[in-house]
Amino acid sequence: MAKRDVLDLRDIVSDARAFEGKTVTLQGWVRNHRKQKNIGFMEFFDGTVLAPMQIVYDGNVQDFAAVQAIRNGAAIAATGVLVAGRGGELEMQAQQITLEGDCTEDYPLQPKRHTLEFLRDIAYLRPRTRLFQAVFRVRSIAAQAVHNYFQSRGYVYVHTPLITGNDAEGAGNTFTVTTAEPGKPYHEEEDFFGKRTALAVTGQLEAETYAMAYKRVYTFGPTFRAENSNTKTHAAEFWMIEPEVCFCDLDGLMDLEEDFLKAIVREVLDKAMPELTFLQGYAKSNLIEKLEKLTTSTVARVTHKEAIDILQKAPKAFEHPAVQGEDLFKEHEKYLTEEYFGSPVFIYDWPKDIKAFYMYQNDDGKTVAAVDLLVPGSGELMGGSQRETRYDLLIARMNELHISAEQMDWYLQLRRYGGCTHSGFGMGFERLVMYLTDIENIRDVIPYPRTPGNCDF
Repeated sequence: MAKRDVLDLRDIVSDARAFEGKTVTLQGWVRNHRKQKNIGFMEFFDGTVLAPMQIVYDGNVQDFAAVQAIRNGAAIAATGVLVAGRGGELEMQAQQITLEGDCTEDYPLQPKRHTLEFLRDIAYLRPRTRLFQAVFRVRSIAAQAVHNYFQSRGYVYVHTPLITGNDAEGAGNTFTVTTAEPGKPYHEEEDFFGKRTALAVTGQLEAETYAMAYKRVYTFGPTFRAENSNTKTHAAEFWMIEPEVCFCDLDGLMDLEEDFLKAIVREVLDKAMPELTFLQGYAKSNLIEKLEKLTTSTVARVTHKEAIDILQKAPKAFEHPAVQGEDLFKEHEKYLTEEYFGSPVFIYDWPKDIKAFYMYQNDDGKTVAAVDLLVPGSGELMGGSQRETRYDLLIARMNELHISAEQMDWYLQLRRYGGCTHSGFGMGFERLVMYLTDIENIRDVIPYPRTPGNCDF
């Protein structure tokens, strides 16, 4: 069979009327096979669109007995005439169905609604379910939308190291990279790099060096954090989007974050409506309305102090009281976005003591020019800051936090060699996909989740 004779379902869906009455060949998989004595019905999918096609065959199909023996999960090629089914959608009246790859009887994806926990245990098969066909197509579209946004605005895409000698967040929750033999004494100078190294938790610091050459850059790649957490929002391996922009202060950064998020959501709404409709039904939510509302929302802006004041005056009791100088809890984020403002909100000028060393120190000596974007339904989605550009203040802050100035000398030198006001933010891509799909667990929006005790595939 010549490759040019085979169509994808996406070709047919794009112009269904033109294909009605035509004889075509399709290649894909059987999701469900219902058999009767003289007729059969296959739910067929090929992964190119979410909606499956029904293939109907009867005694006129070539080798009826062999076709009836085809099991759920098998790979097939089917040739037949496309006709309008009862619901008006096209279905195939098959003339020939060829088995391309058999499937055993113990195939785990039988036609029923499986739990997400069960599907995580067969992560290599779950992309064949309609749920994950929808989730990972949205992920693909969103990833391309990220690149489209930055590339169309003159940003340079920078690939930052995955192995690093520094911990940019100062958190210490990193995976060690070493060639040392387990159980033997460790000698740093004998290790592969001659120093202690780890998997990167961010590409931000290296991206800053390229921003000083290209003005606007972004990274988009995997990052790693050895945080022993089993919550729904944490994974050990995840993808981060991190732009860095020169000649940009905190206000400009908030403008960028808002424009970026709205553009990504608009593109997903434009290109993934069948998937969003399915996911909305799966979650029994108002997903599409939520996303459409975000694209037209005015994003509120309040300082951290103002946010705490609002929370302390709220006509409701929180499990965790809001305290000036301290971080926000999920219940605080939910109240601010869903009840008080009814919209996304930027919280900026955070207490210095709970933020990273590289953030610009405000004149009050107590806060830094940092900002978090909170959105209804998900809470924190982005975090960023104006970067500290004053050499003396930066090195003093590093000393306070016991961060090695010698190890970070290359970063400090940026402040001496033509440094300028610059800002950037980071957004966990999986957090974005969770927001775009209404899927509650990060394990279900990344193909092969890496969590404590889980690295099986």
